[in-house]
Amino acid sequence: MQNDLLLETIKTTLQKSKVEKLAAIASEDTFSVKDLIDLSFYHDEQIGFRAAWILENVFANYQQRFLPYALYFLEKFPQQNNLSALRHYVKILAFMTRKNASMEIKEILADYETDHLVEVVFAWLIDEKIPVAIKSHCLNILANLNTRHKWIKEELLQTMDFLVDKESIGFFAKVKQIRKQLSVRG
Repeated sequence: MQNDLLLETIKTTLQKSKVEKLAAIASEDTFSVKDLIDLSFYHDEQIGFRAAWILENVFANYQQRFLPYALYFLEKFPQQNNLSALRHYVKILAFMTRKNASMEIKEILADYETDHLVEVVFAWLIDEKIPVAIKSHCLNILANLNTRHKWIKEELLQTMDFLVDKESIGFFAKVKQIRKQLSVRG
């Protein structure tokens, strides 16, 4: 069920300070992380973007509130097609898959079948309609999941070779960083 109070609150333009305040009050008493995930798919893309932005802030600053809905987030992740919201989604997943992620997140991911996520992230990486900021986080996700799916390294290296001349200079810098990460991991 949609949280009408949350919907009304994010119908208007949000400043970073308001996003941080909304993330701080995200709880069962006001609105849940599930409400934010659901609203990130709202038909009005601006509302979806704002919900995803708040969701990212909840993950970053109040992870204990995010944890009960981490599996729900992972299930909904491949369905996100609002590019503004997707930027926050891939950033969250990049943080979730980092080697210094919290033990709780690591345990959730250890029990989760990530094959479908990898397929979706690779598809976004090569999609010409996907903005470079999203692709940058996709590189992080795939490099992070390389330890779990050994085949990713070779495929990712080839994909980066293919994309590096087609994308921006910022993408090139990210590719250098990811190559270094992959070489360290062997």
